[in-house]
Amino acid sequence: MNQTYASSGGEGGSAGGGIDAAKVAALADETLDWRFKALPPAAWGLTVREYLATGPTLADLGTPLLTLDAGALEHNLRTMAAWCAEAGVALAPHGKTTMAPALWKAQLDAGAHGITLANLPQLRVARAFGVARVQLANTLLDPAGLGWLAAELDADPGFAFTSWVDSTESVRLMDLALRAAGARRPVEVLVELGGPGGRTGARTVPEAVEVAEAVRRAPTLRLAGIGGYEGALAHDASEAGLGAVRRYLHQLEALHHELADRYESEQPVVTAGGSAYFDTVAEILRPFAGAGAVLRSGAYLAHDDGFYRGISPLARGAGTPLRSALHGWARVVSHPEPQLSLLDAGKRDLPYDEGMPEPQSVRGVDGTVSPVGSGARVERLNDQHAFLVGAGALAPVGAVVRLGLSHPCTAFDKWTLIPVLDDADSPAPRVVDLIRTYF
Repeated sequence: MNQTYASSGGEGGSAGGGIDAAKVAALADETLDWRFKALPPAAWGLTVREYLATGPTLADLGTPLLTLDAGALEHNLRTMAAWCAEAGVALAPHGKTTMAPALWKAQLDAGAHGITLANLPQLRVARAFGVARVQLANTLLDPAGLGWLAAELDADPGFAFTSWVDSTESVRLMDLALRAAGARRPVEVLVELGGPGGRTGARTVPEAVEVAEAVRRAPTLRLAGIGGYEGALAHDASEAGLGAVRRYLHQLEALHHELADRYESEQPVVTAGGSAYFDTVAEILRPFAGAGAVLRSGAYLAHDDGFYRGISPLARGAGTPLRSALHGWARVVSHPEPQLSLLDAGKRDLPYDEGMPEPQSVRGVDGTVSPVGSGARVERLNDQHAFLVGAGALAPVGAVVRLGLSHPCTAFDKWTLIPVLDDADSPAPRVVDLIRTYF
């Protein structure tokens, strides 16, 4: 990286396409203490800036631990920005993946159109850091939350916000709550199209058109486009999985054509695209949505050594591959059987919903780094322990095992502060930043 995330930014105001650079920079002034499990007591009482100035290294940190790799973050940031520019689509990365304003700023600085979020608490974090363009990829129905949103919109003409709706009842409830709140500025909404067996979203194009007409009749709402999530309909890159994604996207295209003369926005938004099929989304959406085509990929920045490593379009030939920036670190605390080592990291520290952590290397008590062995694997996790089998004498008590991880969305949420290493592959990685998360 050319600069650290926590200290990047100008002297106040809005930067990076819509975030308060001064508030992000102020994260470097937060005082460190016992709340941050990634840091040793030597950091307590210092600010982020002061601690980084001491030149900490990986060896200074305890275990269990989650880290990010600076070089991989920079590579992924630039790779995805370049890919979207070439494909002719906008990117509003899903901020719920990291919930890290410093990383959001890096994404916005790299050209992201805005930030996508999933619920009201996440939206409040974004507004606390001055994010100016937010897409809520969900339906907001909480009356108190809608009242707060109305006040935010009325107070800040520069705040661009869209929410999703998928039923006439959700339209009715949103309208009632906004009227009760005295909203003066209409809330822009996207009609969500889903699919059989999927998640939210109207199940057919005619149903979605009915929702759109309800939006047009609601004085507190404005029809600004359509959206959906193809990742709910497939979970692999097989012919069947990709076929399901394509069929869904063509339904989204049909809905767009049905609503073409009913949108109430000069540039209607057509949005889809997680981190697994964004190439197919861009291929199908861009020709009919034009400048309004918006991807919401979020996992690309950290990437992983599991699910996304195998399914990312950039791993399937669509461009320059991404690199995993996520690593777990866990110490061997017990070696009770010849082929079993117990590590001090478990479900409270590492993601496991899309596959077990992958042992990659071992740092001995003398600091030497060696391969963990091709037969080694993490068999299961308890709350605070990982069961490493097959490493044998290569993972003795006291050694630290580096773990590749799968699914960044359930990795970041376990850590309020994440050290960034200059190079996780070097013999003595240096800590060059600390990323603050807000879950």
